[in-house]
Amino acid sequence: MARLTRRRPWLRLAATGAAVWTVTGARSLVTEAERIAAALQAADLTAARAALPNLCGRDPANLDAGELARAVVESVAENTSDAVVAPLVWGAVAGLPGLTGYRAINTLDAMVGYRSAKYARFGWCSARLDDVANWAPARLTGLLTVAFSPVVGGSPVRAWRVMRRYGAQHPSPNAGWCEAAFAGALGVRLGGTNAYAGATEHRPMLGDGRAPEPADIRRAVRLCRTVTIATTVAAAVVAGTGAAIEDKA
Repeated sequence: MARLTRRRPWLRLAATGAAVWTVTGARSLVTEAERIAAALQAADLTAARAALPNLCGRDPANLDAGELARAVVESVAENTSDAVVAPLVWGAVAGLPGLTGYRAINTLDAMVGYRSAKYARFGWCSARLDDVANWAPARLTGLLTVAFSPVVGGSPVRAWRVMRRYGAQHPSPNAGWCEAAFAGALGVRLGGTNAYAGATEHRPMLGDGRAPEPADIRRAVRLCRTVTIATTVAAAVVAGTGAAIEDKA
């Protein structure tokens, strides 16, 4: 499609729009997060627990309202990069192949990357390739979160300080920068003990604020939307400039 639409700007625009719609997940991310927020607001823990697997692989069976809120905020933070910023960055850099190539890498990691101890070596390549593809987008997500922290009543100075202090403490080389930036912007503390299909992981604390509350989910969603808009505009400008240069060449 990239070759077929060269020097055909309207066809290229349509193809790019279709690819962006396919590979980004901003709408589903915020929809599921708001669904859980509504359930928690109604004190319906059963509905909130049933909806959590749509966002992350954490076992929700024994989670209370606070732990559910933490899980959702962490998922929104990480997926702001994985589902929105990263594909847009790769699309701006490499066009249609960048958009679809990134989604292939990220989906393969979700399917087989480190899925179990038994098949760890089978999924190693997918997981490491995803780490490489998300290295720059995750840090860009952190910087944008810091910059736009005032939309949720946060302080850019505090968000920057928290991201710098805690970003590298996460087991993932990328997720910690997003989660720490969100923690600083929202004034909360993320991390703790997580249960995944019978296995328990103890994640380091990210941030020095209070424990997340259900109301923080909507604040995280608002921050995610703001970062999404900013990234979309920036990616469109970069891609448009690149296309203009390519056409002249």
